[in-house]
Amino acid sequence: MAEELTNPNGRHFIEQAIDKDLAEGVYDHVHTRFPPEPNGFLHIGHAKSILLNYGMAKEYGGKFNMRFDDTNPTKEKSEFMDAIIEDVKWLGADYEDRLFYASDYFEEMYEDAVKLIKKGKAYVSTLTADQMREYRGTLTEPGKNDPDRDRSVEENLRLFEEMKSGKVEDGAMTLRAKIDMASPNINMRDPIIYRVAHMTHARTGDKWCIYPMYDFAHPIEDAIEGITHSLCTLEFEDHRPLYDWVKNECEYKNPPRQIEFAKMYLNNVVTGKRYIKKLVEDKIVDGWDDPRLVTIASLRRRGFTPESIKMFVDMCGISKAQSTAEYAMLEYCIREDLKLKVPRVMAILDPVKLVIDNYPEGQVEYLDIENNKEVPEMGSRKIAFGKELYIEREDFMEEPPKKYFRLFPGNEVRLMNAYFVTCQSFVKDESGNVTEIHCTYDPATKGGDSPDGRKVKGTIHWVSAAESLNAEVRLYENIIDEKKGVYNEDGSLNLNPNSIKVVKDAKLEKCLADAKAYDKFQFVRNGFFSVDSKDSKDGAPVFNRIVSLKSSFVLPKN
Repeated sequence: MAEELTNPNGRHFIEQAIDKDLAEGVYDHVHTRFPPEPNGFLHIGHAKSILLNYGMAKEYGGKFNMRFDDTNPTKEKSEFMDAIIEDVKWLGADYEDRLFYASDYFEEMYEDAVKLIKKGKAYVSTLTADQMREYRGTLTEPGKNDPDRDRSVEENLRLFEEMKSGKVEDGAMTLRAKIDMASPNINMRDPIIYRVAHMTHARTGDKWCIYPMYDFAHPIEDAIEGITHSLCTLEFEDHRPLYDWVKNECEYKNPPRQIEFAKMYLNNVVTGKRYIKKLVEDKIVDGWDDPRLVTIASLRRRGFTPESIKMFVDMCGISKAQSTAEYAMLEYCIREDLKLKVPRVMAILDPVKLVIDNYPEGQVEYLDIENNKEVPEMGSRKIAFGKELYIEREDFMEEPPKKYFRLFPGNEVRLMNAYFVTCQSFVKDESGNVTEIHCTYDPATKGGDSPDGRKVKGTIHWVSAAESLNAEVRLYENIIDEKKGVYNEDGSLNLNPNSIKVVKDAKLEKCLADAKAYDKFQFVRNGFFSVDSKDSKDGAPVFNRIVSLKSSFVLPKN
């Protein structure tokens, strides 16, 4: 299939297809939908589909539907529905009052199945699952006709009614479309369109014990809702002939058009629902929204923003060609989004005490610090400075290597936005760990500059010991061991044992005690952080590192 992906005006192939349909009068408006199955949480790949379907409706002044494909009661949960609704709204896909459920159309689907039987286009089969596979054929060999394929219309109607009325056990009968067992497209070899399942449905209760298969239900749902362009991922390309067959044989007027686009893949991440489910059940993660995962709920909890996800989707683009993006590109997007939005604060993750010996005992002064130097309109705040401070342990060395410009005996550094200090001595415990660093300060250098013009090469950040917040900070790595890849030889996940490091007693600016869920900050030198929405309490926020400040992503040149 040779489809041009973009044209000279920069419009991708889906926009070109819609433009053509509107110009030729195939449709006079655009109506799209996002139809998730509520059998798990959505992940980053779904974000592309949500934003594309919503974006096309918005671009053309059309309508956008949110629809749950709740046709399989064996796997669906209300918990998943609630999470999906929150995800879609968070991403900004406004479906207004256009929330629908496939189960709303069970009656119409049943009537369409009866119509197909009456037209001689569907029949009841008694083949077992193993027999069905045997009769189906292979990619190189045609299938064989089902022995039940030539039942009379009357007999098929009677048996289908027995399936519907609960007289048939699960798996004993199915309803199959009668198409072509010799078709080169296996999806067209008399696919099952209804199965028996004596399960209680979350919305319809025990009204139904037969349920439609996705390939039968989906085109009917689209047609009933008046969808014009059914945008779906590339694995449904081989299903499109069946999609078209169903909408045509069921005789829907002005039926929808299916267009496929390539999925968005990320390297070295877990998106498969069965794998995430196992991680949750084995308590390797603390839920479907664990910040180490790439479900949309996980990304939101970790601190990603809708704007960063949209930037990432836009950078990946819309095409027919399968491609894989690096996680570093997603990290680039959140850095770009947050760097001019959030305040920069000081936080010490591995604290060691610094004592200024010549600073007046008991004195506390409050220094004015800009919230974000690149954004003056964000204003400033006052933070306490006193005799005792905390600094990062890595900012002091007893015997430093060359080109180490932070604290060591005899060296002078700048305390960020405060004073110059010179290291005079240090104290160790019985294990040889430095427990205290003693310095003297130059009162004339307040604000971080020297009136005599002397320069220092090192600047370190700090937090007041007297006025600091003890907080839990979580530092994340990929849950997958990137050097070894996602899967082990046995198909299990290759997990990184160091995917989370919990710092229980970080020292933060005291003002952060009032931070609320999803509040975001740049911790000087440590990265961007967000307040955890699940484990934080009033006055005791827990901070998740969204991303470090260092980037391995190189923006491609135009």
